[in-house]
Amino acid sequence: MTLLAIDRRIQSLFPVALASFLILGTAQLVLDAMKINHSQIQQLFYSFGRGEHRRQPVVLSKEDRMEEGCNVFDGKWVWDNSSYPLYTEKSCPYLVKQVTCQRNGRPDSLYKNWRWQPNGCKLPRFNPKKLLEILRGKRLVFVGDSIQRGQFESLVCLVQSVIPDGKKSLERIPPMKIFKAKEHDASIEYYWAPFIIESISDHATNHTVQKRLVKLDSIAKHGKEWKKADILVFESYVWWMYKPTINATYGSNGNVKEYNVTTAYRLALETWANWIESNINPQTQKVLFMSMSPTHLWSWEWKPGSDENCFNETKPIQGPYWGTGSNLEIMKIVEDVLRDLKIDVKFLNITQLSEFRKDAHTSVFTERRGKLLTKEQRSDPKTYADCIHWCLPGVPDTWNEILYAYLLQDYRNFVPPQ
Repeated sequence: MTLLAIDRRIQSLFPVALASFLILGTAQLVLDAMKINHSQIQQLFYSFGRGEHRRQPVVLSKEDRMEEGCNVFDGKWVWDNSSYPLYTEKSCPYLVKQVTCQRNGRPDSLYKNWRWQPNGCKLPRFNPKKLLEILRGKRLVFVGDSIQRGQFESLVCLVQSVIPDGKKSLERIPPMKIFKAKEHDASIEYYWAPFIIESISDHATNHTVQKRLVKLDSIAKHGKEWKKADILVFESYVWWMYKPTINATYGSNGNVKEYNVTTAYRLALETWANWIESNINPQTQKVLFMSMSPTHLWSWEWKPGSDENCFNETKPIQGPYWGTGSNLEIMKIVEDVLRDLKIDVKFLNITQLSEFRKDAHTSVFTERRGKLLTKEQRSDPKTYADCIHWCLPGVPDTWNEILYAYLLQDYRNFVPPQ
């Protein structure tokens, strides 16, 4: 099959797949919204006004440090059923049904037992107590779409087990979820903004990927909720990729025009970059940007001659692999914008390591419109398998191990071995 034929095939199939599975995020937020006492909104946004907090010492061992020059994104997945997973579905009460694959009927559990091993160096072992000390008196906010929400839920699960009952809470106030570690006066938060900049999809429950209109030069409404965050982790990709063009406004006249997605993405990221430079204090705040989360929608990409998807895949891809669902032009735009920023933003390039994990998606062991797939739907994986979102425990835990490693780098009270 020629590259041109592959591109055309992808352009015809990608919108159908995205429209089918991104609606899962909408349904979940609808359910969350039904649980909320909206009178709590004012209290939540302003009761966290902290003032200054003295950073507590975090003693780091040699094992907590990444070696100089270590590229944590270049490596391989190794089997490790003695150390992984780092938590279980049963041990974390904050997971939503969308990601609890085993509880939803997935018969195998091998996808939980793979550890990412960088070439020539090691990732620090995740230590929830140390992370909570790093976050003492701080707000860590994930910003993005439902993929980013999965990373948020992963980090909550990674830390919550060391926090006593009654000292932790999860509040759902769309477009936000806020997990609090009360003794540490710390919060891990999620903010729904699938395009980062403003759009008609910003309502947490009333949106659809099939109707996209973005405001390429507007971000202030979102930004006012991010300004006081201590650590911001951004991600935005899959909602852009529904079609090769997108309706957008840009400039003072407010006229709607059709833009090529890559052109619109660059303009949107430049708007974001301007906001970062105008509102972030690099002395007290840290900003990170996640690269795109890959999809595994077509098995012919890793198994030539087949015509399936991620359903029934139980092992990672071995050897070099890059799926056509991951857009290199978008990747370059991100790198260009970050390079030109006057403020340092750490780029966490998790795409390649995640490309190998065709086995770790929710597949048919998930929900749609708030309900688990029926037996009949599960028997039709070509239609219903979700090869965009990830099971938890799973791949997003590795993203957070890498995030943790970079946060550790900010602490200099290294204790040399005796």
